[in-house]
Amino acid sequence: MPKILRIINRLNLGGPTYNVAYLSKYLEPEYETLLLSGMKDDSEASSEFIVNKLGIKPLYLKTMRREISLLDDYKAYQEIKRIIKEFQPDIVHTHASKAGALGRLAAYSSKVPVIVHTFHGHTFHSYFGKIKTRFFLTIERFLAKRTTKIIAISALQKADLTEQYNICEKDKISVVPLGFDLNRFKESKLSNREKFRTQYHIDQGEIAIGIVGRLVPIKNHELFLNAINEVARGSNKKVKFFIIGDGELKGELLKKADELGISYSLSNDPEKILYFTSWIERIEVAYAGLDIVALTSFNEGTPVSLIEAQASGKPVVSTNVGGVNDIIKDGESGILVNDFTVSCFSNALLRLCDDEMLREKMSGNGNHVYDSHSYTVLVNNVGKLYKELLNS
Repeated sequence: MPKILRIINRLNLGGPTYNVAYLSKYLEPEYETLLLSGMKDDSEASSEFIVNKLGIKPLYLKTMRREISLLDDYKAYQEIKRIIKEFQPDIVHTHASKAGALGRLAAYSSKVPVIVHTFHGHTFHSYFGKIKTRFFLTIERFLAKRTTKIIAISALQKADLTEQYNICEKDKISVVPLGFDLNRFKESKLSNREKFRTQYHIDQGEIAIGIVGRLVPIKNHELFLNAINEVARGSNKKVKFFIIGDGELKGELLKKADELGISYSLSNDPEKILYFTSWIERIEVAYAGLDIVALTSFNEGTPVSLIEAQASGKPVVSTNVGGVNDIIKDGESGILVNDFTVSCFSNALLRLCDDEMLREKMSGNGNHVYDSHSYTVLVNNVGKLYKELLNS
């Protein structure tokens, strides 16, 4: 039985955790997997419950963290080499940037037969300044030469990596979309909707608009905040807004809401129009209760929230960035906004708020995600790729 050492940056909420969890669980018994994870930041919500539910017990590297630290990163690199020596994997598969750098270097140094890396998005624009971005590009090009196969999670991301950023040649990259257990988003939808709307005092006929994700700069929540007053004033419907998630910018976003005069609640005060809910573990309940899902990011790989929204039958309004265009059919399952102006984003939200027939039409057009982003498709695709790489 081939052995896989799977390495992820950290177990925080997001697509990468689901990816490694399903691959670790459902590639059995054909492959034996050891899952190795770094440590999440204190400001991030843990996604350990995802791997725990599947009976997976990760091994944790306390020295591998999000921030760059020469000492800790070197210690983590040496620890990965030690684990490789003990576990003797046939494949080392890394996920995301920090794990990708340390894991691939350790695997290459240890002469692991097959080295695979998955880009879960990239940091080559809208994250850092020019000098730092150039530094990371140089590192990724260096690492690509020491990688057997790179996985991109969308065709657009593959084009970015090969044509725009010249990370490697095209034939080194395979496209394997993210996969999830989406069935929970179509089960018990009516009862879940009633539960969420009762908890947050959402009246019948009232429109609930939510944004789901980490509260970090790249997600651009400020655009969502700036749109709230425009939509509340301009709509002929009563509207409530939800920021679902947590992160390092929460304090700044609360301050911004105060500056804009937006009445908000950190619990479920019925008099407020904006709710900061933090993370909701049973996120399918939240999607069932919402009417529109928004995304305001400067950059995205494959945004999990928009896959989940479509699986829940919810129309979306999103900035047209990164891999968004790969999963949202503009004008069919959502509206894509091509710039970051408050007026454009607000107008798209208002259009959906005030047109019930359009919302109904779009809500039924997102079922394609069940075919393209099921975890069974993910597992089958990666399993076939592993066989090809081992045989060659």
